[in-house]
Amino acid sequence: MPPSVTYRTVAGVAEIGLPRGPEPLLDERFACDLLDALERAATDDAVRVVLIGGRGFCAGLPEPLPPDAETLVAPVAAVRALAKPVVAAIGGPAVAEGLELALACDIRIASRAATFAMPQVVRGRLPVAGGTQYLPRLVPRAVAMEMLLTGRALGADEALAVGLVARVVSSDLREAARALARDIAGKAPLASRYCKEAVRCGADLPLPQALRLEADLNFLLMTTEDRAEGLRAFFEKRPPRFTGV
Repeated sequence: MPPSVTYRTVAGVAEIGLPRGPEPLLDERFACDLLDALERAATDDAVRVVLIGGRGFCAGLPEPLPPDAETLVAPVAAVRALAKPVVAAIGGPAVAEGLELALACDIRIASRAATFAMPQVVRGRLPVAGGTQYLPRLVPRAVAMEMLLTGRALGADEALAVGLVARVVSSDLREAARALARDIAGKAPLASRYCKEAVRCGADLPLPQALRLEADLNFLLMTTEDRAEGLRAFFEKRPPRFTGV
């Protein structure tokens, strides 16, 4: 049986295609295949950016919850642990654990068919992959609480208005997501990773410590060949050729 997710690398971008169908569920096969794809992307030095997307994205765990529910959401933690930038292309419902998967990504862009909901309380349970913690960190707390306590879904435009997604596209979502991912992949990969680390780790630190983290990471970059190449390219008025060292 072929994997339920697709995987290919193009121009430094690992493209992970989620299962076909309008509302794919995060079952055992989906979870295992996604974990395998994430591991490939994490360990491939040629990959600079990871792109995760699908026509329907993910509608969460099957109901009633299987006994191994906590194991099935392991891909959410795996996405969150990636040092490389992760872009989510959301073409349909991102619901429950599917929304938690989207929240684990660094940048989310959506089609106008996308919807976003966290309806676990309606089903008599709580999010199991960080939804109560990460959603209020990305959208206003009042919006997060309404979504969590009522299960109300946001459409694409409302998700954009509250900052849940960075962009809503009316044309080809896949091509828009690829263009964004390749743009990021063309930048200095070490600087991109350190920038992600500074943002994510700094969000949980007092401001003085977060600023110190930023300064420390910037100091480390000063010793890299990519930093030297960036300066050379600037003075020579040419595009830089970053190698990730």
